[in-house]
Amino acid sequence: MKLVKVFLGILTLFFFNEAVSANDKIPSRKVISNENLYAYLKTDVRKNLNAEDGISEEALAKYFREVFAEKFFYDWKNVDARFKQYENLYQVQSKHTNRAKDHLKKFNADTHWKLPFKYQNGKEVNAYALRHLARQHKMLDIAFLYFYDDKNPKYVDYFTKQLQSLNSSLDKDQYEKIEDGNGVYEAFRSGYRVLNWLSIHNLFLGESEYSDEDQLRTVATFIQHAQHLYETNAKFKSGNHQTRGMSALAMLSIIFSDFKGSEAWFDRAMTRLNEHLSNEINEDGFQFERSVHYHMSDISNYFYVYQLARINEIELSQEWLVKLKSLFTTLVKIAYPDKTAPVLQDDTDKPWAEKNDISGTMTLGYLLFEEPQFGYFANNKVDDKLYWFLKESQLEDLKNIRKDSPSFGAVNFDKTHYYIMREGWEKDDKMMIISAGVDSKKPDHQHGDILGIQAMANGNVILPNYQVRYSLDDYELFKNSKVKNVALVDDILQGQQWTSNKGGSGFGKFKKLPKPSVLKWDSNKYFDLFVGKHDGFEENGVHYSRQVIYIKDKFWIVKDNFKSDTEHTYKQVWQGHYTKESKEGLIRSSFSNGAGCDILQLNVIDSISKDGSRGKEWSIISKNGIEENFISIIYPYNSYSKRLDETSEHLKIDDWKLNELNYEAKGNNLVSLVDDEKSILFGVKYFSLNGIKVEFSNEVDVFVRNKKDYITLKIIGDQGANLNISGVSKITKVKKEVNENNFRLEIDEELKCTK
Repeated sequence: MKLVKVFLGILTLFFFNEAVSANDKIPSRKVISNENLYAYLKTDVRKNLNAEDGISEEALAKYFREVFAEKFFYDWKNVDARFKQYENLYQVQSKHTNRAKDHLKKFNADTHWKLPFKYQNGKEVNAYALRHLARQHKMLDIAFLYFYDDKNPKYVDYFTKQLQSLNSSLDKDQYEKIEDGNGVYEAFRSGYRVLNWLSIHNLFLGESEYSDEDQLRTVATFIQHAQHLYETNAKFKSGNHQTRGMSALAMLSIIFSDFKGSEAWFDRAMTRLNEHLSNEINEDGFQFERSVHYHMSDISNYFYVYQLARINEIELSQEWLVKLKSLFTTLVKIAYPDKTAPVLQDDTDKPWAEKNDISGTMTLGYLLFEEPQFGYFANNKVDDKLYWFLKESQLEDLKNIRKDSPSFGAVNFDKTHYYIMREGWEKDDKMMIISAGVDSKKPDHQHGDILGIQAMANGNVILPNYQVRYSLDDYELFKNSKVKNVALVDDILQGQQWTSNKGGSGFGKFKKLPKPSVLKWDSNKYFDLFVGKHDGFEENGVHYSRQVIYIKDKFWIVKDNFKSDTEHTYKQVWQGHYTKESKEGLIRSSFSNGAGCDILQLNVIDSISKDGSRGKEWSIISKNGIEENFISIIYPYNSYSKRLDETSEHLKIDDWKLNELNYEAKGNNLVSLVDDEKSILFGVKYFSLNGIKVEFSNEVDVFVRNKKDYITLKIIGDQGANLNISGVSKITKVKKEVNENNFRLEIDEELKCTK
């Protein structure tokens, strides 16, 4: 009988090994048992381990501990010292403890992974919570709590049981599928989970409570995840979800290169990631979803792979370096003067916040590229989440950061369509960003802010936008045009046909958004000019365009133009805590440092009203008519005495006089600003200056400079005109002489008229 048992055991082992050799693909719908894990190692690895016929759990676990010590971002043998340094740097015990306890009180260790089910308090788990459970982002906090709580073994036990509960759910086919909308193994959630579990696994590797059996079960879970990510991402899928998953697959393929099929994992991950780099990092350096939050998230996705490849001496293409560096350079270009960044589209870290902290990400950029302009934004520490992915030598480099003030002034992102007007880089300098794009492939994270603006001056966000959160009831409100600095018609908002995502987690998007067109971007010595339009109101018979003019280092002019055959209510919406002042058409905001901002209407308006939510306010300037425009001065000032003097009969805007021309000009609703030799004329049909007479075929907006022997002329509006000029000896257009006095001038052309 004993011989029979031995023979059957040998036969079983033979057939198992035959099955593995015949079909050595790691299963994606099942987690390999610890005792069979060795059989999926490459042949040469098994030989080196003397494991052709099996290996003990103790020996295999020891081997993989050494693999992690060599291949992971840092050596687990230094965890205790690292953790002490981590807490000294970030002092985040309270944050981690609160998050860990929140997860612990909500979910059993042996939890469910398919809706419906309930929290431990009996309340229903919703889709949003399930998605976060699937990411396991608070499980990392539980791992930190283990160290804060004198290495209490119950937290290791909780982690291993919850991991096993997912594996059991996989065996039983009792988990949320991708087609349900909340797939537990969907690329983003699976990839996010892998990243967190890799971190936890490395933190626990030196702990006796984390047994050899536990460690191998985690390894087996990792390779099942890798195979699943490999099989379900055979084709390119636009968006950050696949990028996160492929970042995780690349990491798994590098760390677990001893397993069969790992080369295929690496090839697929890098193929997909290269596609995302090519297709989703625009040529101008901005991540295609146009959000600071998702832009920085993509930086981390590519960084993990780049960093781990360098550690393991795997050479990546030059494109990686160029594209990765461009992502950091973009954050420099869009930064506010106080080293933060504006809120753009679905930024979600801090709901209702008016700025983005980019210092941690820029610190990472400095470490990777040693670029002093990146160092300008850097701290002596990266974001706490990235700390655990840096080597000791990199952390040491943060003690001596080289900082150079950025050299960027006015910048245009001609693919992503953001446009920046900038005074400089001193903390009180002025900066404005204009949003004039919608991604054609995946506008899911796009807000109703087409041709919207944000601005900072004197250390304050004078025209804010707000961060959002998907799970909040008013997410749709804060994503749409009512809480943007835009122009509107009647009650029409830009975002139309709101739809929530399939899984019901709270995220939603607009199926219909206006299509913008940029007509003009010009930056010169005297002003920056943006002119654009969108079709958001054309179904209601209204053609709309916006001009933004920055008089260098002084103030902005925003002109909104509406044309229709029928009467409508036209509106400008201005974000911020502004009050209506005694002067008609003037609203003002004052800030804690004594600075402020005036918004003054140069045309007659009908009304000013206010609205607000969540502690935020916005002012609505309204005007009824058929063909109308708003001309608005955005005037930041640094102290009370520098404000617009609403009591003055002859209003001056800085050094510019309003409607006090010293030469002849005509137009039905002419508005003028003049400063010494410079003039801005809105709605001009004719003017005579210094003996030179200029007549336009239609009313236009122009910038004029008057010199002793000549004048220069630029159209700064949304349309050109035919000109008839007299009193000149020579006309030069775009450095080319014009041989006639009657010709066409477009909005991208400059004219010099010599007496």
